[in-house]
Amino acid sequence: MDRYKAAFAQLKEKKESAFIPFWMIGDPNPEDSFKVIDTIAQHADILELGMPFSDPLADGPTIQASVNRALQAGTTVDDCFGVIEKIRNKYPEKPIGLLVYFNLALQYGLENFFARCDAVGVDSVILPELPVESVEISDPKNQESDSIIEMARKYNVHLTFLVSTNTPEDRLQKILSYASGFLYAISKPSLTGAKTKLSQETVKMVLKLKQQTDTPVCVGFGISEPDQIKELTENKADGCIIGSKLYEFKDDLKAMSEFCEECKKASKV
Repeated sequence: MDRYKAAFAQLKEKKESAFIPFWMIGDPNPEDSFKVIDTIAQHADILELGMPFSDPLADGPTIQASVNRALQAGTTVDDCFGVIEKIRNKYPEKPIGLLVYFNLALQYGLENFFARCDAVGVDSVILPELPVESVEISDPKNQESDSIIEMARKYNVHLTFLVSTNTPEDRLQKILSYASGFLYAISKPSLTGAKTKLSQETVKMVLKLKQQTDTPVCVGFGISEPDQIKELTENKADGCIIGSKLYEFKDDLKAMSEFCEECKKASKV
């Protein structure tokens, strides 16, 4: 079953975009991170989860602080897979995406990593620092293995790619040729982090991408308010990803739940 395909089809029928909250697994510790993820999952159409890595190059200070808390709690890759498995058991039909830096997957062993993703029910993986040109290479530790893209497909995992307003056209076309599950459109070239204003360049990018691909287009990096979700939904975005803003409510799960409820309401045209 392709959970993304099913979820986006249902949302399209209801004229809604996907509300996609992000949380770092292991923050503040693996057990309590499950409670947070369970809270946001109750309002989410899709979940986007992170694995803590010591050098999160794409992330701003809020997510970096979350990574530090998770690492200080001793969170391992296996701990992360354990939390995902618990979430999958509770939400069998909800798509789960995983943002993981390539070095973590490489150290785990790429074949083992994708096999474990399949086993616990991960639907997609973002390897943010892996160029699209590299998806056809094999595991550097095992040159005779399948290519990275073949390995992902073998284990029923979509590779999700990042695009922005700065992505050159030839590179965009290469990304679109591989894209499945959904396409992650960066609202503005920058690090992750809540921003209060939605750039009109972002809206133009979404409209352009919708003309070029049938793969759902979801916008992240800087989305922080229900009004932004509403505007993006009205301009044909298939989903909106909110991460850093949620950390304002990390000590109050009731307030986090209420904020997520507002976000989901904003995704309905």
